[in-house]
Amino acid sequence: MPLFLVVFLYAAWSSVFALGKWTLEHSPPLFLTASRMLFAAVILLTYLAIRNRAALKINLRQLMGIALLGFLNIYLANALEFWGLHQMSAAKTCFFYSLTPFFTALFSYIHFKEKMNRRKWLGMVIGFTGFIPVLLGQKGSEELLSSLTFLSWPELAIIGATISASYGWILLRLLVKNQETSSLMANGSSMLIGGAMALVHSIIVDTWHPIPVALDQIAPFAQGLLFMTLISNILCYNLYGYLLTRFTATFVSFMGLLSPLFASLNAWILLGETPSPIIFLSTAIVSAGLWLIYSAELKQGYIRQTEENAIAT
Repeated sequence: MPLFLVVFLYAAWSSVFALGKWTLEHSPPLFLTASRMLFAAVILLTYLAIRNRAALKINLRQLMGIALLGFLNIYLANALEFWGLHQMSAAKTCFFYSLTPFFTALFSYIHFKEKMNRRKWLGMVIGFTGFIPVLLGQKGSEELLSSLTFLSWPELAIIGATISASYGWILLRLLVKNQETSSLMANGSSMLIGGAMALVHSIIVDTWHPIPVALDQIAPFAQGLLFMTLISNILCYNLYGYLLTRFTATFVSFMGLLSPLFASLNAWILLGETPSPIIFLSTAIVSAGLWLIYSAELKQGYIRQTEENAIAT
């Protein structure tokens, strides 16, 4: 069941990319980030105050970790991501985000001493190879192939967002696994802190009359904001936190290579766009890479240990 939840996580998260692109047509990136994070924080922290008030109590060490998580994983990662997404094609953005497992593997080695053996590296290479055909079949792939030789500011912003998000997930795992912080508390508090940072930044750089959204654009903005918050902030962020107690951060992040596959399937279901046969070939290749990493982590004992720890708690 937990392995199915990892697949479900990215199936749901892949829909947020299109929602974000659409919502950015009605709002500047920083204000969208601030609104989404603060809205989600209010929902999560109110729920905790009603159902589990004891989870709201944290010590100074936990607070410092949450503050750093809010800066890196909420404010910096989302501000950079939405700014880069506003300037770049979907294909190129997906390409740079495919670097996430490699950054996560590096940070996991530093913090958790999770070793990368030959089988895991081979799994990553196979998975990345399977991801490329889907990438090249997306709209904007011609621009991707013709302009990878020099990095623009939007491209650097997406790389920065990838690094910030990768390290942010490591911090979240430290909080929920090592420091026994509720994932709802860690996510809700970090969204409150990161959202406040984005709001201050938006006040400084955006034009407010009275908010940075035109009056005739408020309804579609609110609609996109609602769906993004419920799917990403409420469902996916907290499900990710739960899965980090069952699997390693390297494995969970590597499963993100399935996102473009789910994006193509979403286009088929929602827009009637028939998927290319390449999608099925890519799925098989990526799945082979995922199996190699999963089997390697089972053999190393990382997954079994996290499952035992989750049962014990």
